[in-house]
Amino acid sequence: MTIRVLLADDQALLRSAFRVLVDSEADMEVVGEASDGAEAVALAKEHLPDVVLMDIRMPGTDGLAATRAISADPALAQVRVVMLTTFEVDEYVVQSLRAGASGFLGKGAEPEELLGAVRVAAAGDALLSPAATKGLIAKFLAQGDGLDDDGRSGGAHAERLAALTGREREVLVLVAGGHSNDEIAERLEVSPLTVKTHVNRAMAKCGARDRAQLVVIAYESGLVRPRVE
Repeated sequence: MTIRVLLADDQALLRSAFRVLVDSEADMEVVGEASDGAEAVALAKEHLPDVVLMDIRMPGTDGLAATRAISADPALAQVRVVMLTTFEVDEYVVQSLRAGASGFLGKGAEPEELLGAVRVAAAGDALLSPAATKGLIAKFLAQGDGLDDDGRSGGAHAERLAALTGREREVLVLVAGGHSNDEIAERLEVSPLTVKTHVNRAMAKCGARDRAQLVVIAYESGLVRPRVE
């Protein structure tokens, strides 16, 4: 299956470079290019890409607003957004995850990393390294005092967590710790397929688009407490 990619960046030269890279892969194709967030949303509705590579800072409608619009549209439920940032270590990382992005990637990443990110996002996984999850994300969620972008408390998330089974909660805590399915399976002495089933059920019950959103929910609900070193 060919992964359909939409590029959103205000720099034409950078978009051209990304297009050449993506189109060089046998399992990928660029289906559109946007120079701002509003155009990205419009093209996402037109082309229904699997993955949007979204620059976080663009004139007019920025990447965060565009990602929120895509995430809020039921017709675009299968579209995954990978946020591109100049610097990974800033508050925009968490804002992008709260907006609905499946992960983030620095613009200085190697070509193989970017292509890998597209494949990971298309598969429905999250681009969250254990280090980022345990440190950066926890730090900024702690500073957010448990509020999401529209000012609601984590109470809504807590209500959804009540529907989880004990094992699903246990798996969610490990997901929030940045552990992979294989690592969780080893800890719990179950199969990776069983872990994947628990993760999928947790996503459904919590209303999470993907694994990245589960991490945010785990922190904002208070199920996992940030520990910033």
